[in-house]
Amino acid sequence: MIETPEGAGNQRQQCGEQGVCLSTWLLSGCLSPALCVQSCPESPAHQQGLLCTLESCGPLCDEVSTHYWKLSQETGFDSLYFRLHADGALDRAVVFEVEFPDVARRKAALITSNMTLKGMLDSHLPSHAGPVHVYSSQYCLLGLDVREESQLEKTLGAAGLDWAAPTLVLSEVVLTYMETQWSDAVISWVAKLLPQSLFVMYEQIHPGDPFGRIMQDHFLKLNSTLHALQQYPDTAAQRSRFLDKGWEQCVCLDMNDFYLGLVPEQERCTVESLEPFDEYEEWHQKCSHYFILTASRGSSMAQALLTHPPVLSFSPSWSPVALNVKTMPVCMEGLGMASTLMSPGQVLLTGGSSRGGRGPVTRLLLRGQDGWRSVSMEPPVDLSVRLYHTATSLPGGGVVVYGGRSSPLNSIKGLFKVTFDPSAPPGPLHSEGAVKLCAEQIVCTGAPPAPRWRHTAAAMRYQGKDFLFVFGGKNESEAVLGDGHFLCVDHHHWTEIPVEGAAPEPRHSHSACSYQGGAVVFGGLDRRGVPLGDTVVLRPTERGFCWERLEVQPPPVPRYSHSAHVTGGKLVVVGGVWLHSDGVPGVVVVSLTTCCSVEFSLDTTSVPWPLMLHSFCSELTDSAEPELLLMGGGGNCFSFGTHFNPRPLTVDLRPALA
Repeated sequence: MIETPEGAGNQRQQCGEQGVCLSTWLLSGCLSPALCVQSCPESPAHQQGLLCTLESCGPLCDEVSTHYWKLSQETGFDSLYFRLHADGALDRAVVFEVEFPDVARRKAALITSNMTLKGMLDSHLPSHAGPVHVYSSQYCLLGLDVREESQLEKTLGAAGLDWAAPTLVLSEVVLTYMETQWSDAVISWVAKLLPQSLFVMYEQIHPGDPFGRIMQDHFLKLNSTLHALQQYPDTAAQRSRFLDKGWEQCVCLDMNDFYLGLVPEQERCTVESLEPFDEYEEWHQKCSHYFILTASRGSSMAQALLTHPPVLSFSPSWSPVALNVKTMPVCMEGLGMASTLMSPGQVLLTGGSSRGGRGPVTRLLLRGQDGWRSVSMEPPVDLSVRLYHTATSLPGGGVVVYGGRSSPLNSIKGLFKVTFDPSAPPGPLHSEGAVKLCAEQIVCTGAPPAPRWRHTAAAMRYQGKDFLFVFGGKNESEAVLGDGHFLCVDHHHWTEIPVEGAAPEPRHSHSACSYQGGAVVFGGLDRRGVPLGDTVVLRPTERGFCWERLEVQPPPVPRYSHSAHVTGGKLVVVGGVWLHSDGVPGVVVVSLTTCCSVEFSLDTTSVPWPLMLHSFCSELTDSAEPELLLMGGGGNCFSFGTHFNPRPLTVDLRPALA
């Protein structure tokens, strides 16, 4: 293993305390994918990320010669060699670890003091002096600084490294901790000295978007700057880097393209079923900010390069105008909340999670003469802890709160109706105590839908009656749902209504808005975990309803975990998650009559924090100047911590609706 400068050591120490092992391997020959990563007791999304990285090396390893040498970098106190030895997986491999001298000395002391570990080494071989701290026929531990190139080359050669042997280099988030001049030197040095080699690297990209900024801040707090990000910010730059440094061929993919394009579907299903998982936004964003790269030297190594999977390409129509975003002087945060406009100037927010954890929180945003303010409410009935539920305003007044979950193993089955308390004292709406809420649990008849979250619930009209149309979502047993259900609001009865036409494919984290007595559904995440960008209208007919797919041109950027509204015959979609960092959604406006779309970026220069628009809420205000009110949102990332948008924001929609 080749040790990197002090920042990486600090990073390894910090991560080691959390159970995470960052490691880089330089291997030669046939390799079990288990060499790539070490699993650790982290969240489901982190486990999935580890397995995804592990899987990335499997196809490569099958292509490399069965005779190999192995040179490992940056393992610290990892016990990989000994685990492989115990499993009989080393065959003819020789393992070389290169660490800083102090780390190597401490590791050697641990090995020699443990009879089990010591028993896995050849006792008859003579010990080497100097930087060689442990020496056997299959394992050699050296204490060197990788930046001392001549000394490293000399010591490895003296220890028996065969430079001509086919060699596989695996570097998992290590070289980026070195200053770029040194990491470039390592890449060039390996290309020069190993004529039959394959370099596999897994590191970060895209530092400039909100997730990338939070990612960088995380490593800066650990005193571990990601040096390579500034000079090599994307996959194209990384590919050019290796070709310029002496590698003959190079393929570089972000981890979304790799995972969805090259990992077999059956393997993905196995990984995703290991434990409950509901962190899609953080998972896809982290994958869009990491890449897997393969670079080859020598004709025999080219066959082991990654292949280019089919990549979805979109050419949306981007407006040259960016929509202005402003912050509001109101402190309010939360993930997975549900919101609805109860009346002009009154927005109800329920559920979600915040820095204080999850709770049955109900809040009102009230607009008075001095602007907006947030008020915590305590309805007489506990709405229970819930996330990713729906809150739908009814034409006759009141709000229906439906579905959601308290955890990925516990969906919420209750349905509640929330109304204003008529006994509230008279006075201006913005005055203290002027607004009180009533909440009652509704007992419904008929065949109810299966419990669910990440669904939609839109108000509809059929034969003179008001209905709530529940569509899609997911639950404990189904990764996606594609069924639709109608609740008669007046009679609290789940009713069967005929629906014709081809139904949209199952999805969750989509949007559904009331439209001309029916509903319009947009986007979401499908069964494969791929964002959708389709627009489907459920239109009322004489016999019931009929699905109609709109062929929108140009097709909008697919997304999920967004929010949407219909105004003036236009569908306004804001935020969400897409698979690639360079397509972070802003606002797309779809004409429901002409089926044309225009994408608008967001001008967030006045927003003093990284704005992450997923797991958030939005409402169209009724002011003279049309604007969107954005509330909550952020991410609970398994690697980089939790980020909340701390204040609501407004988006000026005038340029988009003109």
